[in-house]
Amino acid sequence: MRTVIGLEVHAQLLTKTKLFCSCSAEYFGASPNARTCPVCLGMPGALPVLNELAVEYALKAALALHCEIPPRSIFARKNYFYPDLPKGYQISQYEEPLAVKGHLDLPTGKRIRIRRLHLEEDTGKLLHRPEGYSLVDLNRAGVPLMEIVSEPDLDSPEEARLYVEELRRILRYLGVCSGDMEEGSLRCDANVSVSVDDQLGTKTEIKNMNSFRAIEEALKFEVARQKAVLQKGEQIEQATLTWNEITEKTELMRSKEEAEDYRYFPEPDLVPLQIEDAWREKMTESLPELPAAKQARWAHDYGLPAYDISVLTDERRIAEYFEEVVKIYNKPKDASNWMMSELLRLRKEAPTSAIKIAPKDFAHILQMVESGQINRNTGKEVIAEAFQTGKTPEAIVQEKGLSQIADEETLLSAIDRVLAENSKAVADYKSGKEAVVGFLQGQVMRATGGKADPKKARELLMRKLTAL
Repeated sequence: MRTVIGLEVHAQLLTKTKLFCSCSAEYFGASPNARTCPVCLGMPGALPVLNELAVEYALKAALALHCEIPPRSIFARKNYFYPDLPKGYQISQYEEPLAVKGHLDLPTGKRIRIRRLHLEEDTGKLLHRPEGYSLVDLNRAGVPLMEIVSEPDLDSPEEARLYVEELRRILRYLGVCSGDMEEGSLRCDANVSVSVDDQLGTKTEIKNMNSFRAIEEALKFEVARQKAVLQKGEQIEQATLTWNEITEKTELMRSKEEAEDYRYFPEPDLVPLQIEDAWREKMTESLPELPAAKQARWAHDYGLPAYDISVLTDERRIAEYFEEVVKIYNKPKDASNWMMSELLRLRKEAPTSAIKIAPKDFAHILQMVESGQINRNTGKEVIAEAFQTGKTPEAIVQEKGLSQIADEETLLSAIDRVLAENSKAVADYKSGKEAVVGFLQGQVMRATGGKADPKKARELLMRKLTAL
């Protein structure tokens, strides 16, 4: 059986104000209905004014997705009734969207065509109470949304997840969407059909999936459900579904609407949007190096493994941090190992904390380890302290007395104490058990508070053991 999937991704744009009014678009965590005005409340006589920055953000996304941008697009009224839609219609785009005919290349190399990209306003939000009633919060109403509609080019739930992950990565690189799915800033609808031949089957739509796991699991369930229906010789009914994460099943919301059900017509309060060549060129010049291009360049310039490249280019900020480190400490693989094992670990443990250690200081710590000024364990300690405080490596080493001990007399004194306290290990070495050298060196490191130069300490330890 053939599976066909097309996705509609709704991305909230990172503007400070809403799409058609000056209310704050930063609604998450705000008191209900506190960030509203007559325009986003749909009051009679209130007129919308288009947010120019929202248009520029959408243009950046369209260009990054290789879309064609017509010189003219128009807004339309999408009419339907729902409690969180105060006007009784949503201002969107329909017949003449902002951008068309783009594509996104998956890491696997497969190209997914993009049918259209358009602007629209978000709706409010219903808060369902356990007592059996619902409340309406309209803080989100009017927040700028960008809808990106793919062609039905996806063949599996896993491929659909990969597409959304790559799309999210691009939008975050552009700085136009936070991609925080748990906060609802990136949501996904999926159209899915299964057929017994090469013809497209009857599709169902799954609405408002807000995590990668939900996208993949909902599609897996729906594909399996449709296959089971077809194997019984029954017909798939076109419908709109929702994904219940508790039962892990799709559930019927309503019978599927068609475009005519929305009674689209041009928005009379907004003039057509004209995109001049100069504006398009300005947005093109403002695009950063995108993830795929950066990954290809890193493979050539740095020779890093694919895994390292994937991890370090996932976020633009981390990728740029790495590049600043390598400018100073030109050993890409070593820098990659340290960043993945230390910096990203610390960031994962404290995701809301700012990275206070500057790239130049991170690079300097690696230089200090390499030169023998501090050992690796001390390097990790200095990174952790600098991550939290922003202090320079020199200041941390001096304040905590972390300089590595390379003085021969001091090391020999510590080695003599260790050998005297571990006579059994010394006897084992004399009997041919060379593995105990590692144990003895560990004891030397412990005796020096972890400050001994490991290479120098081992050299002196072996000299002593050989002389016994």
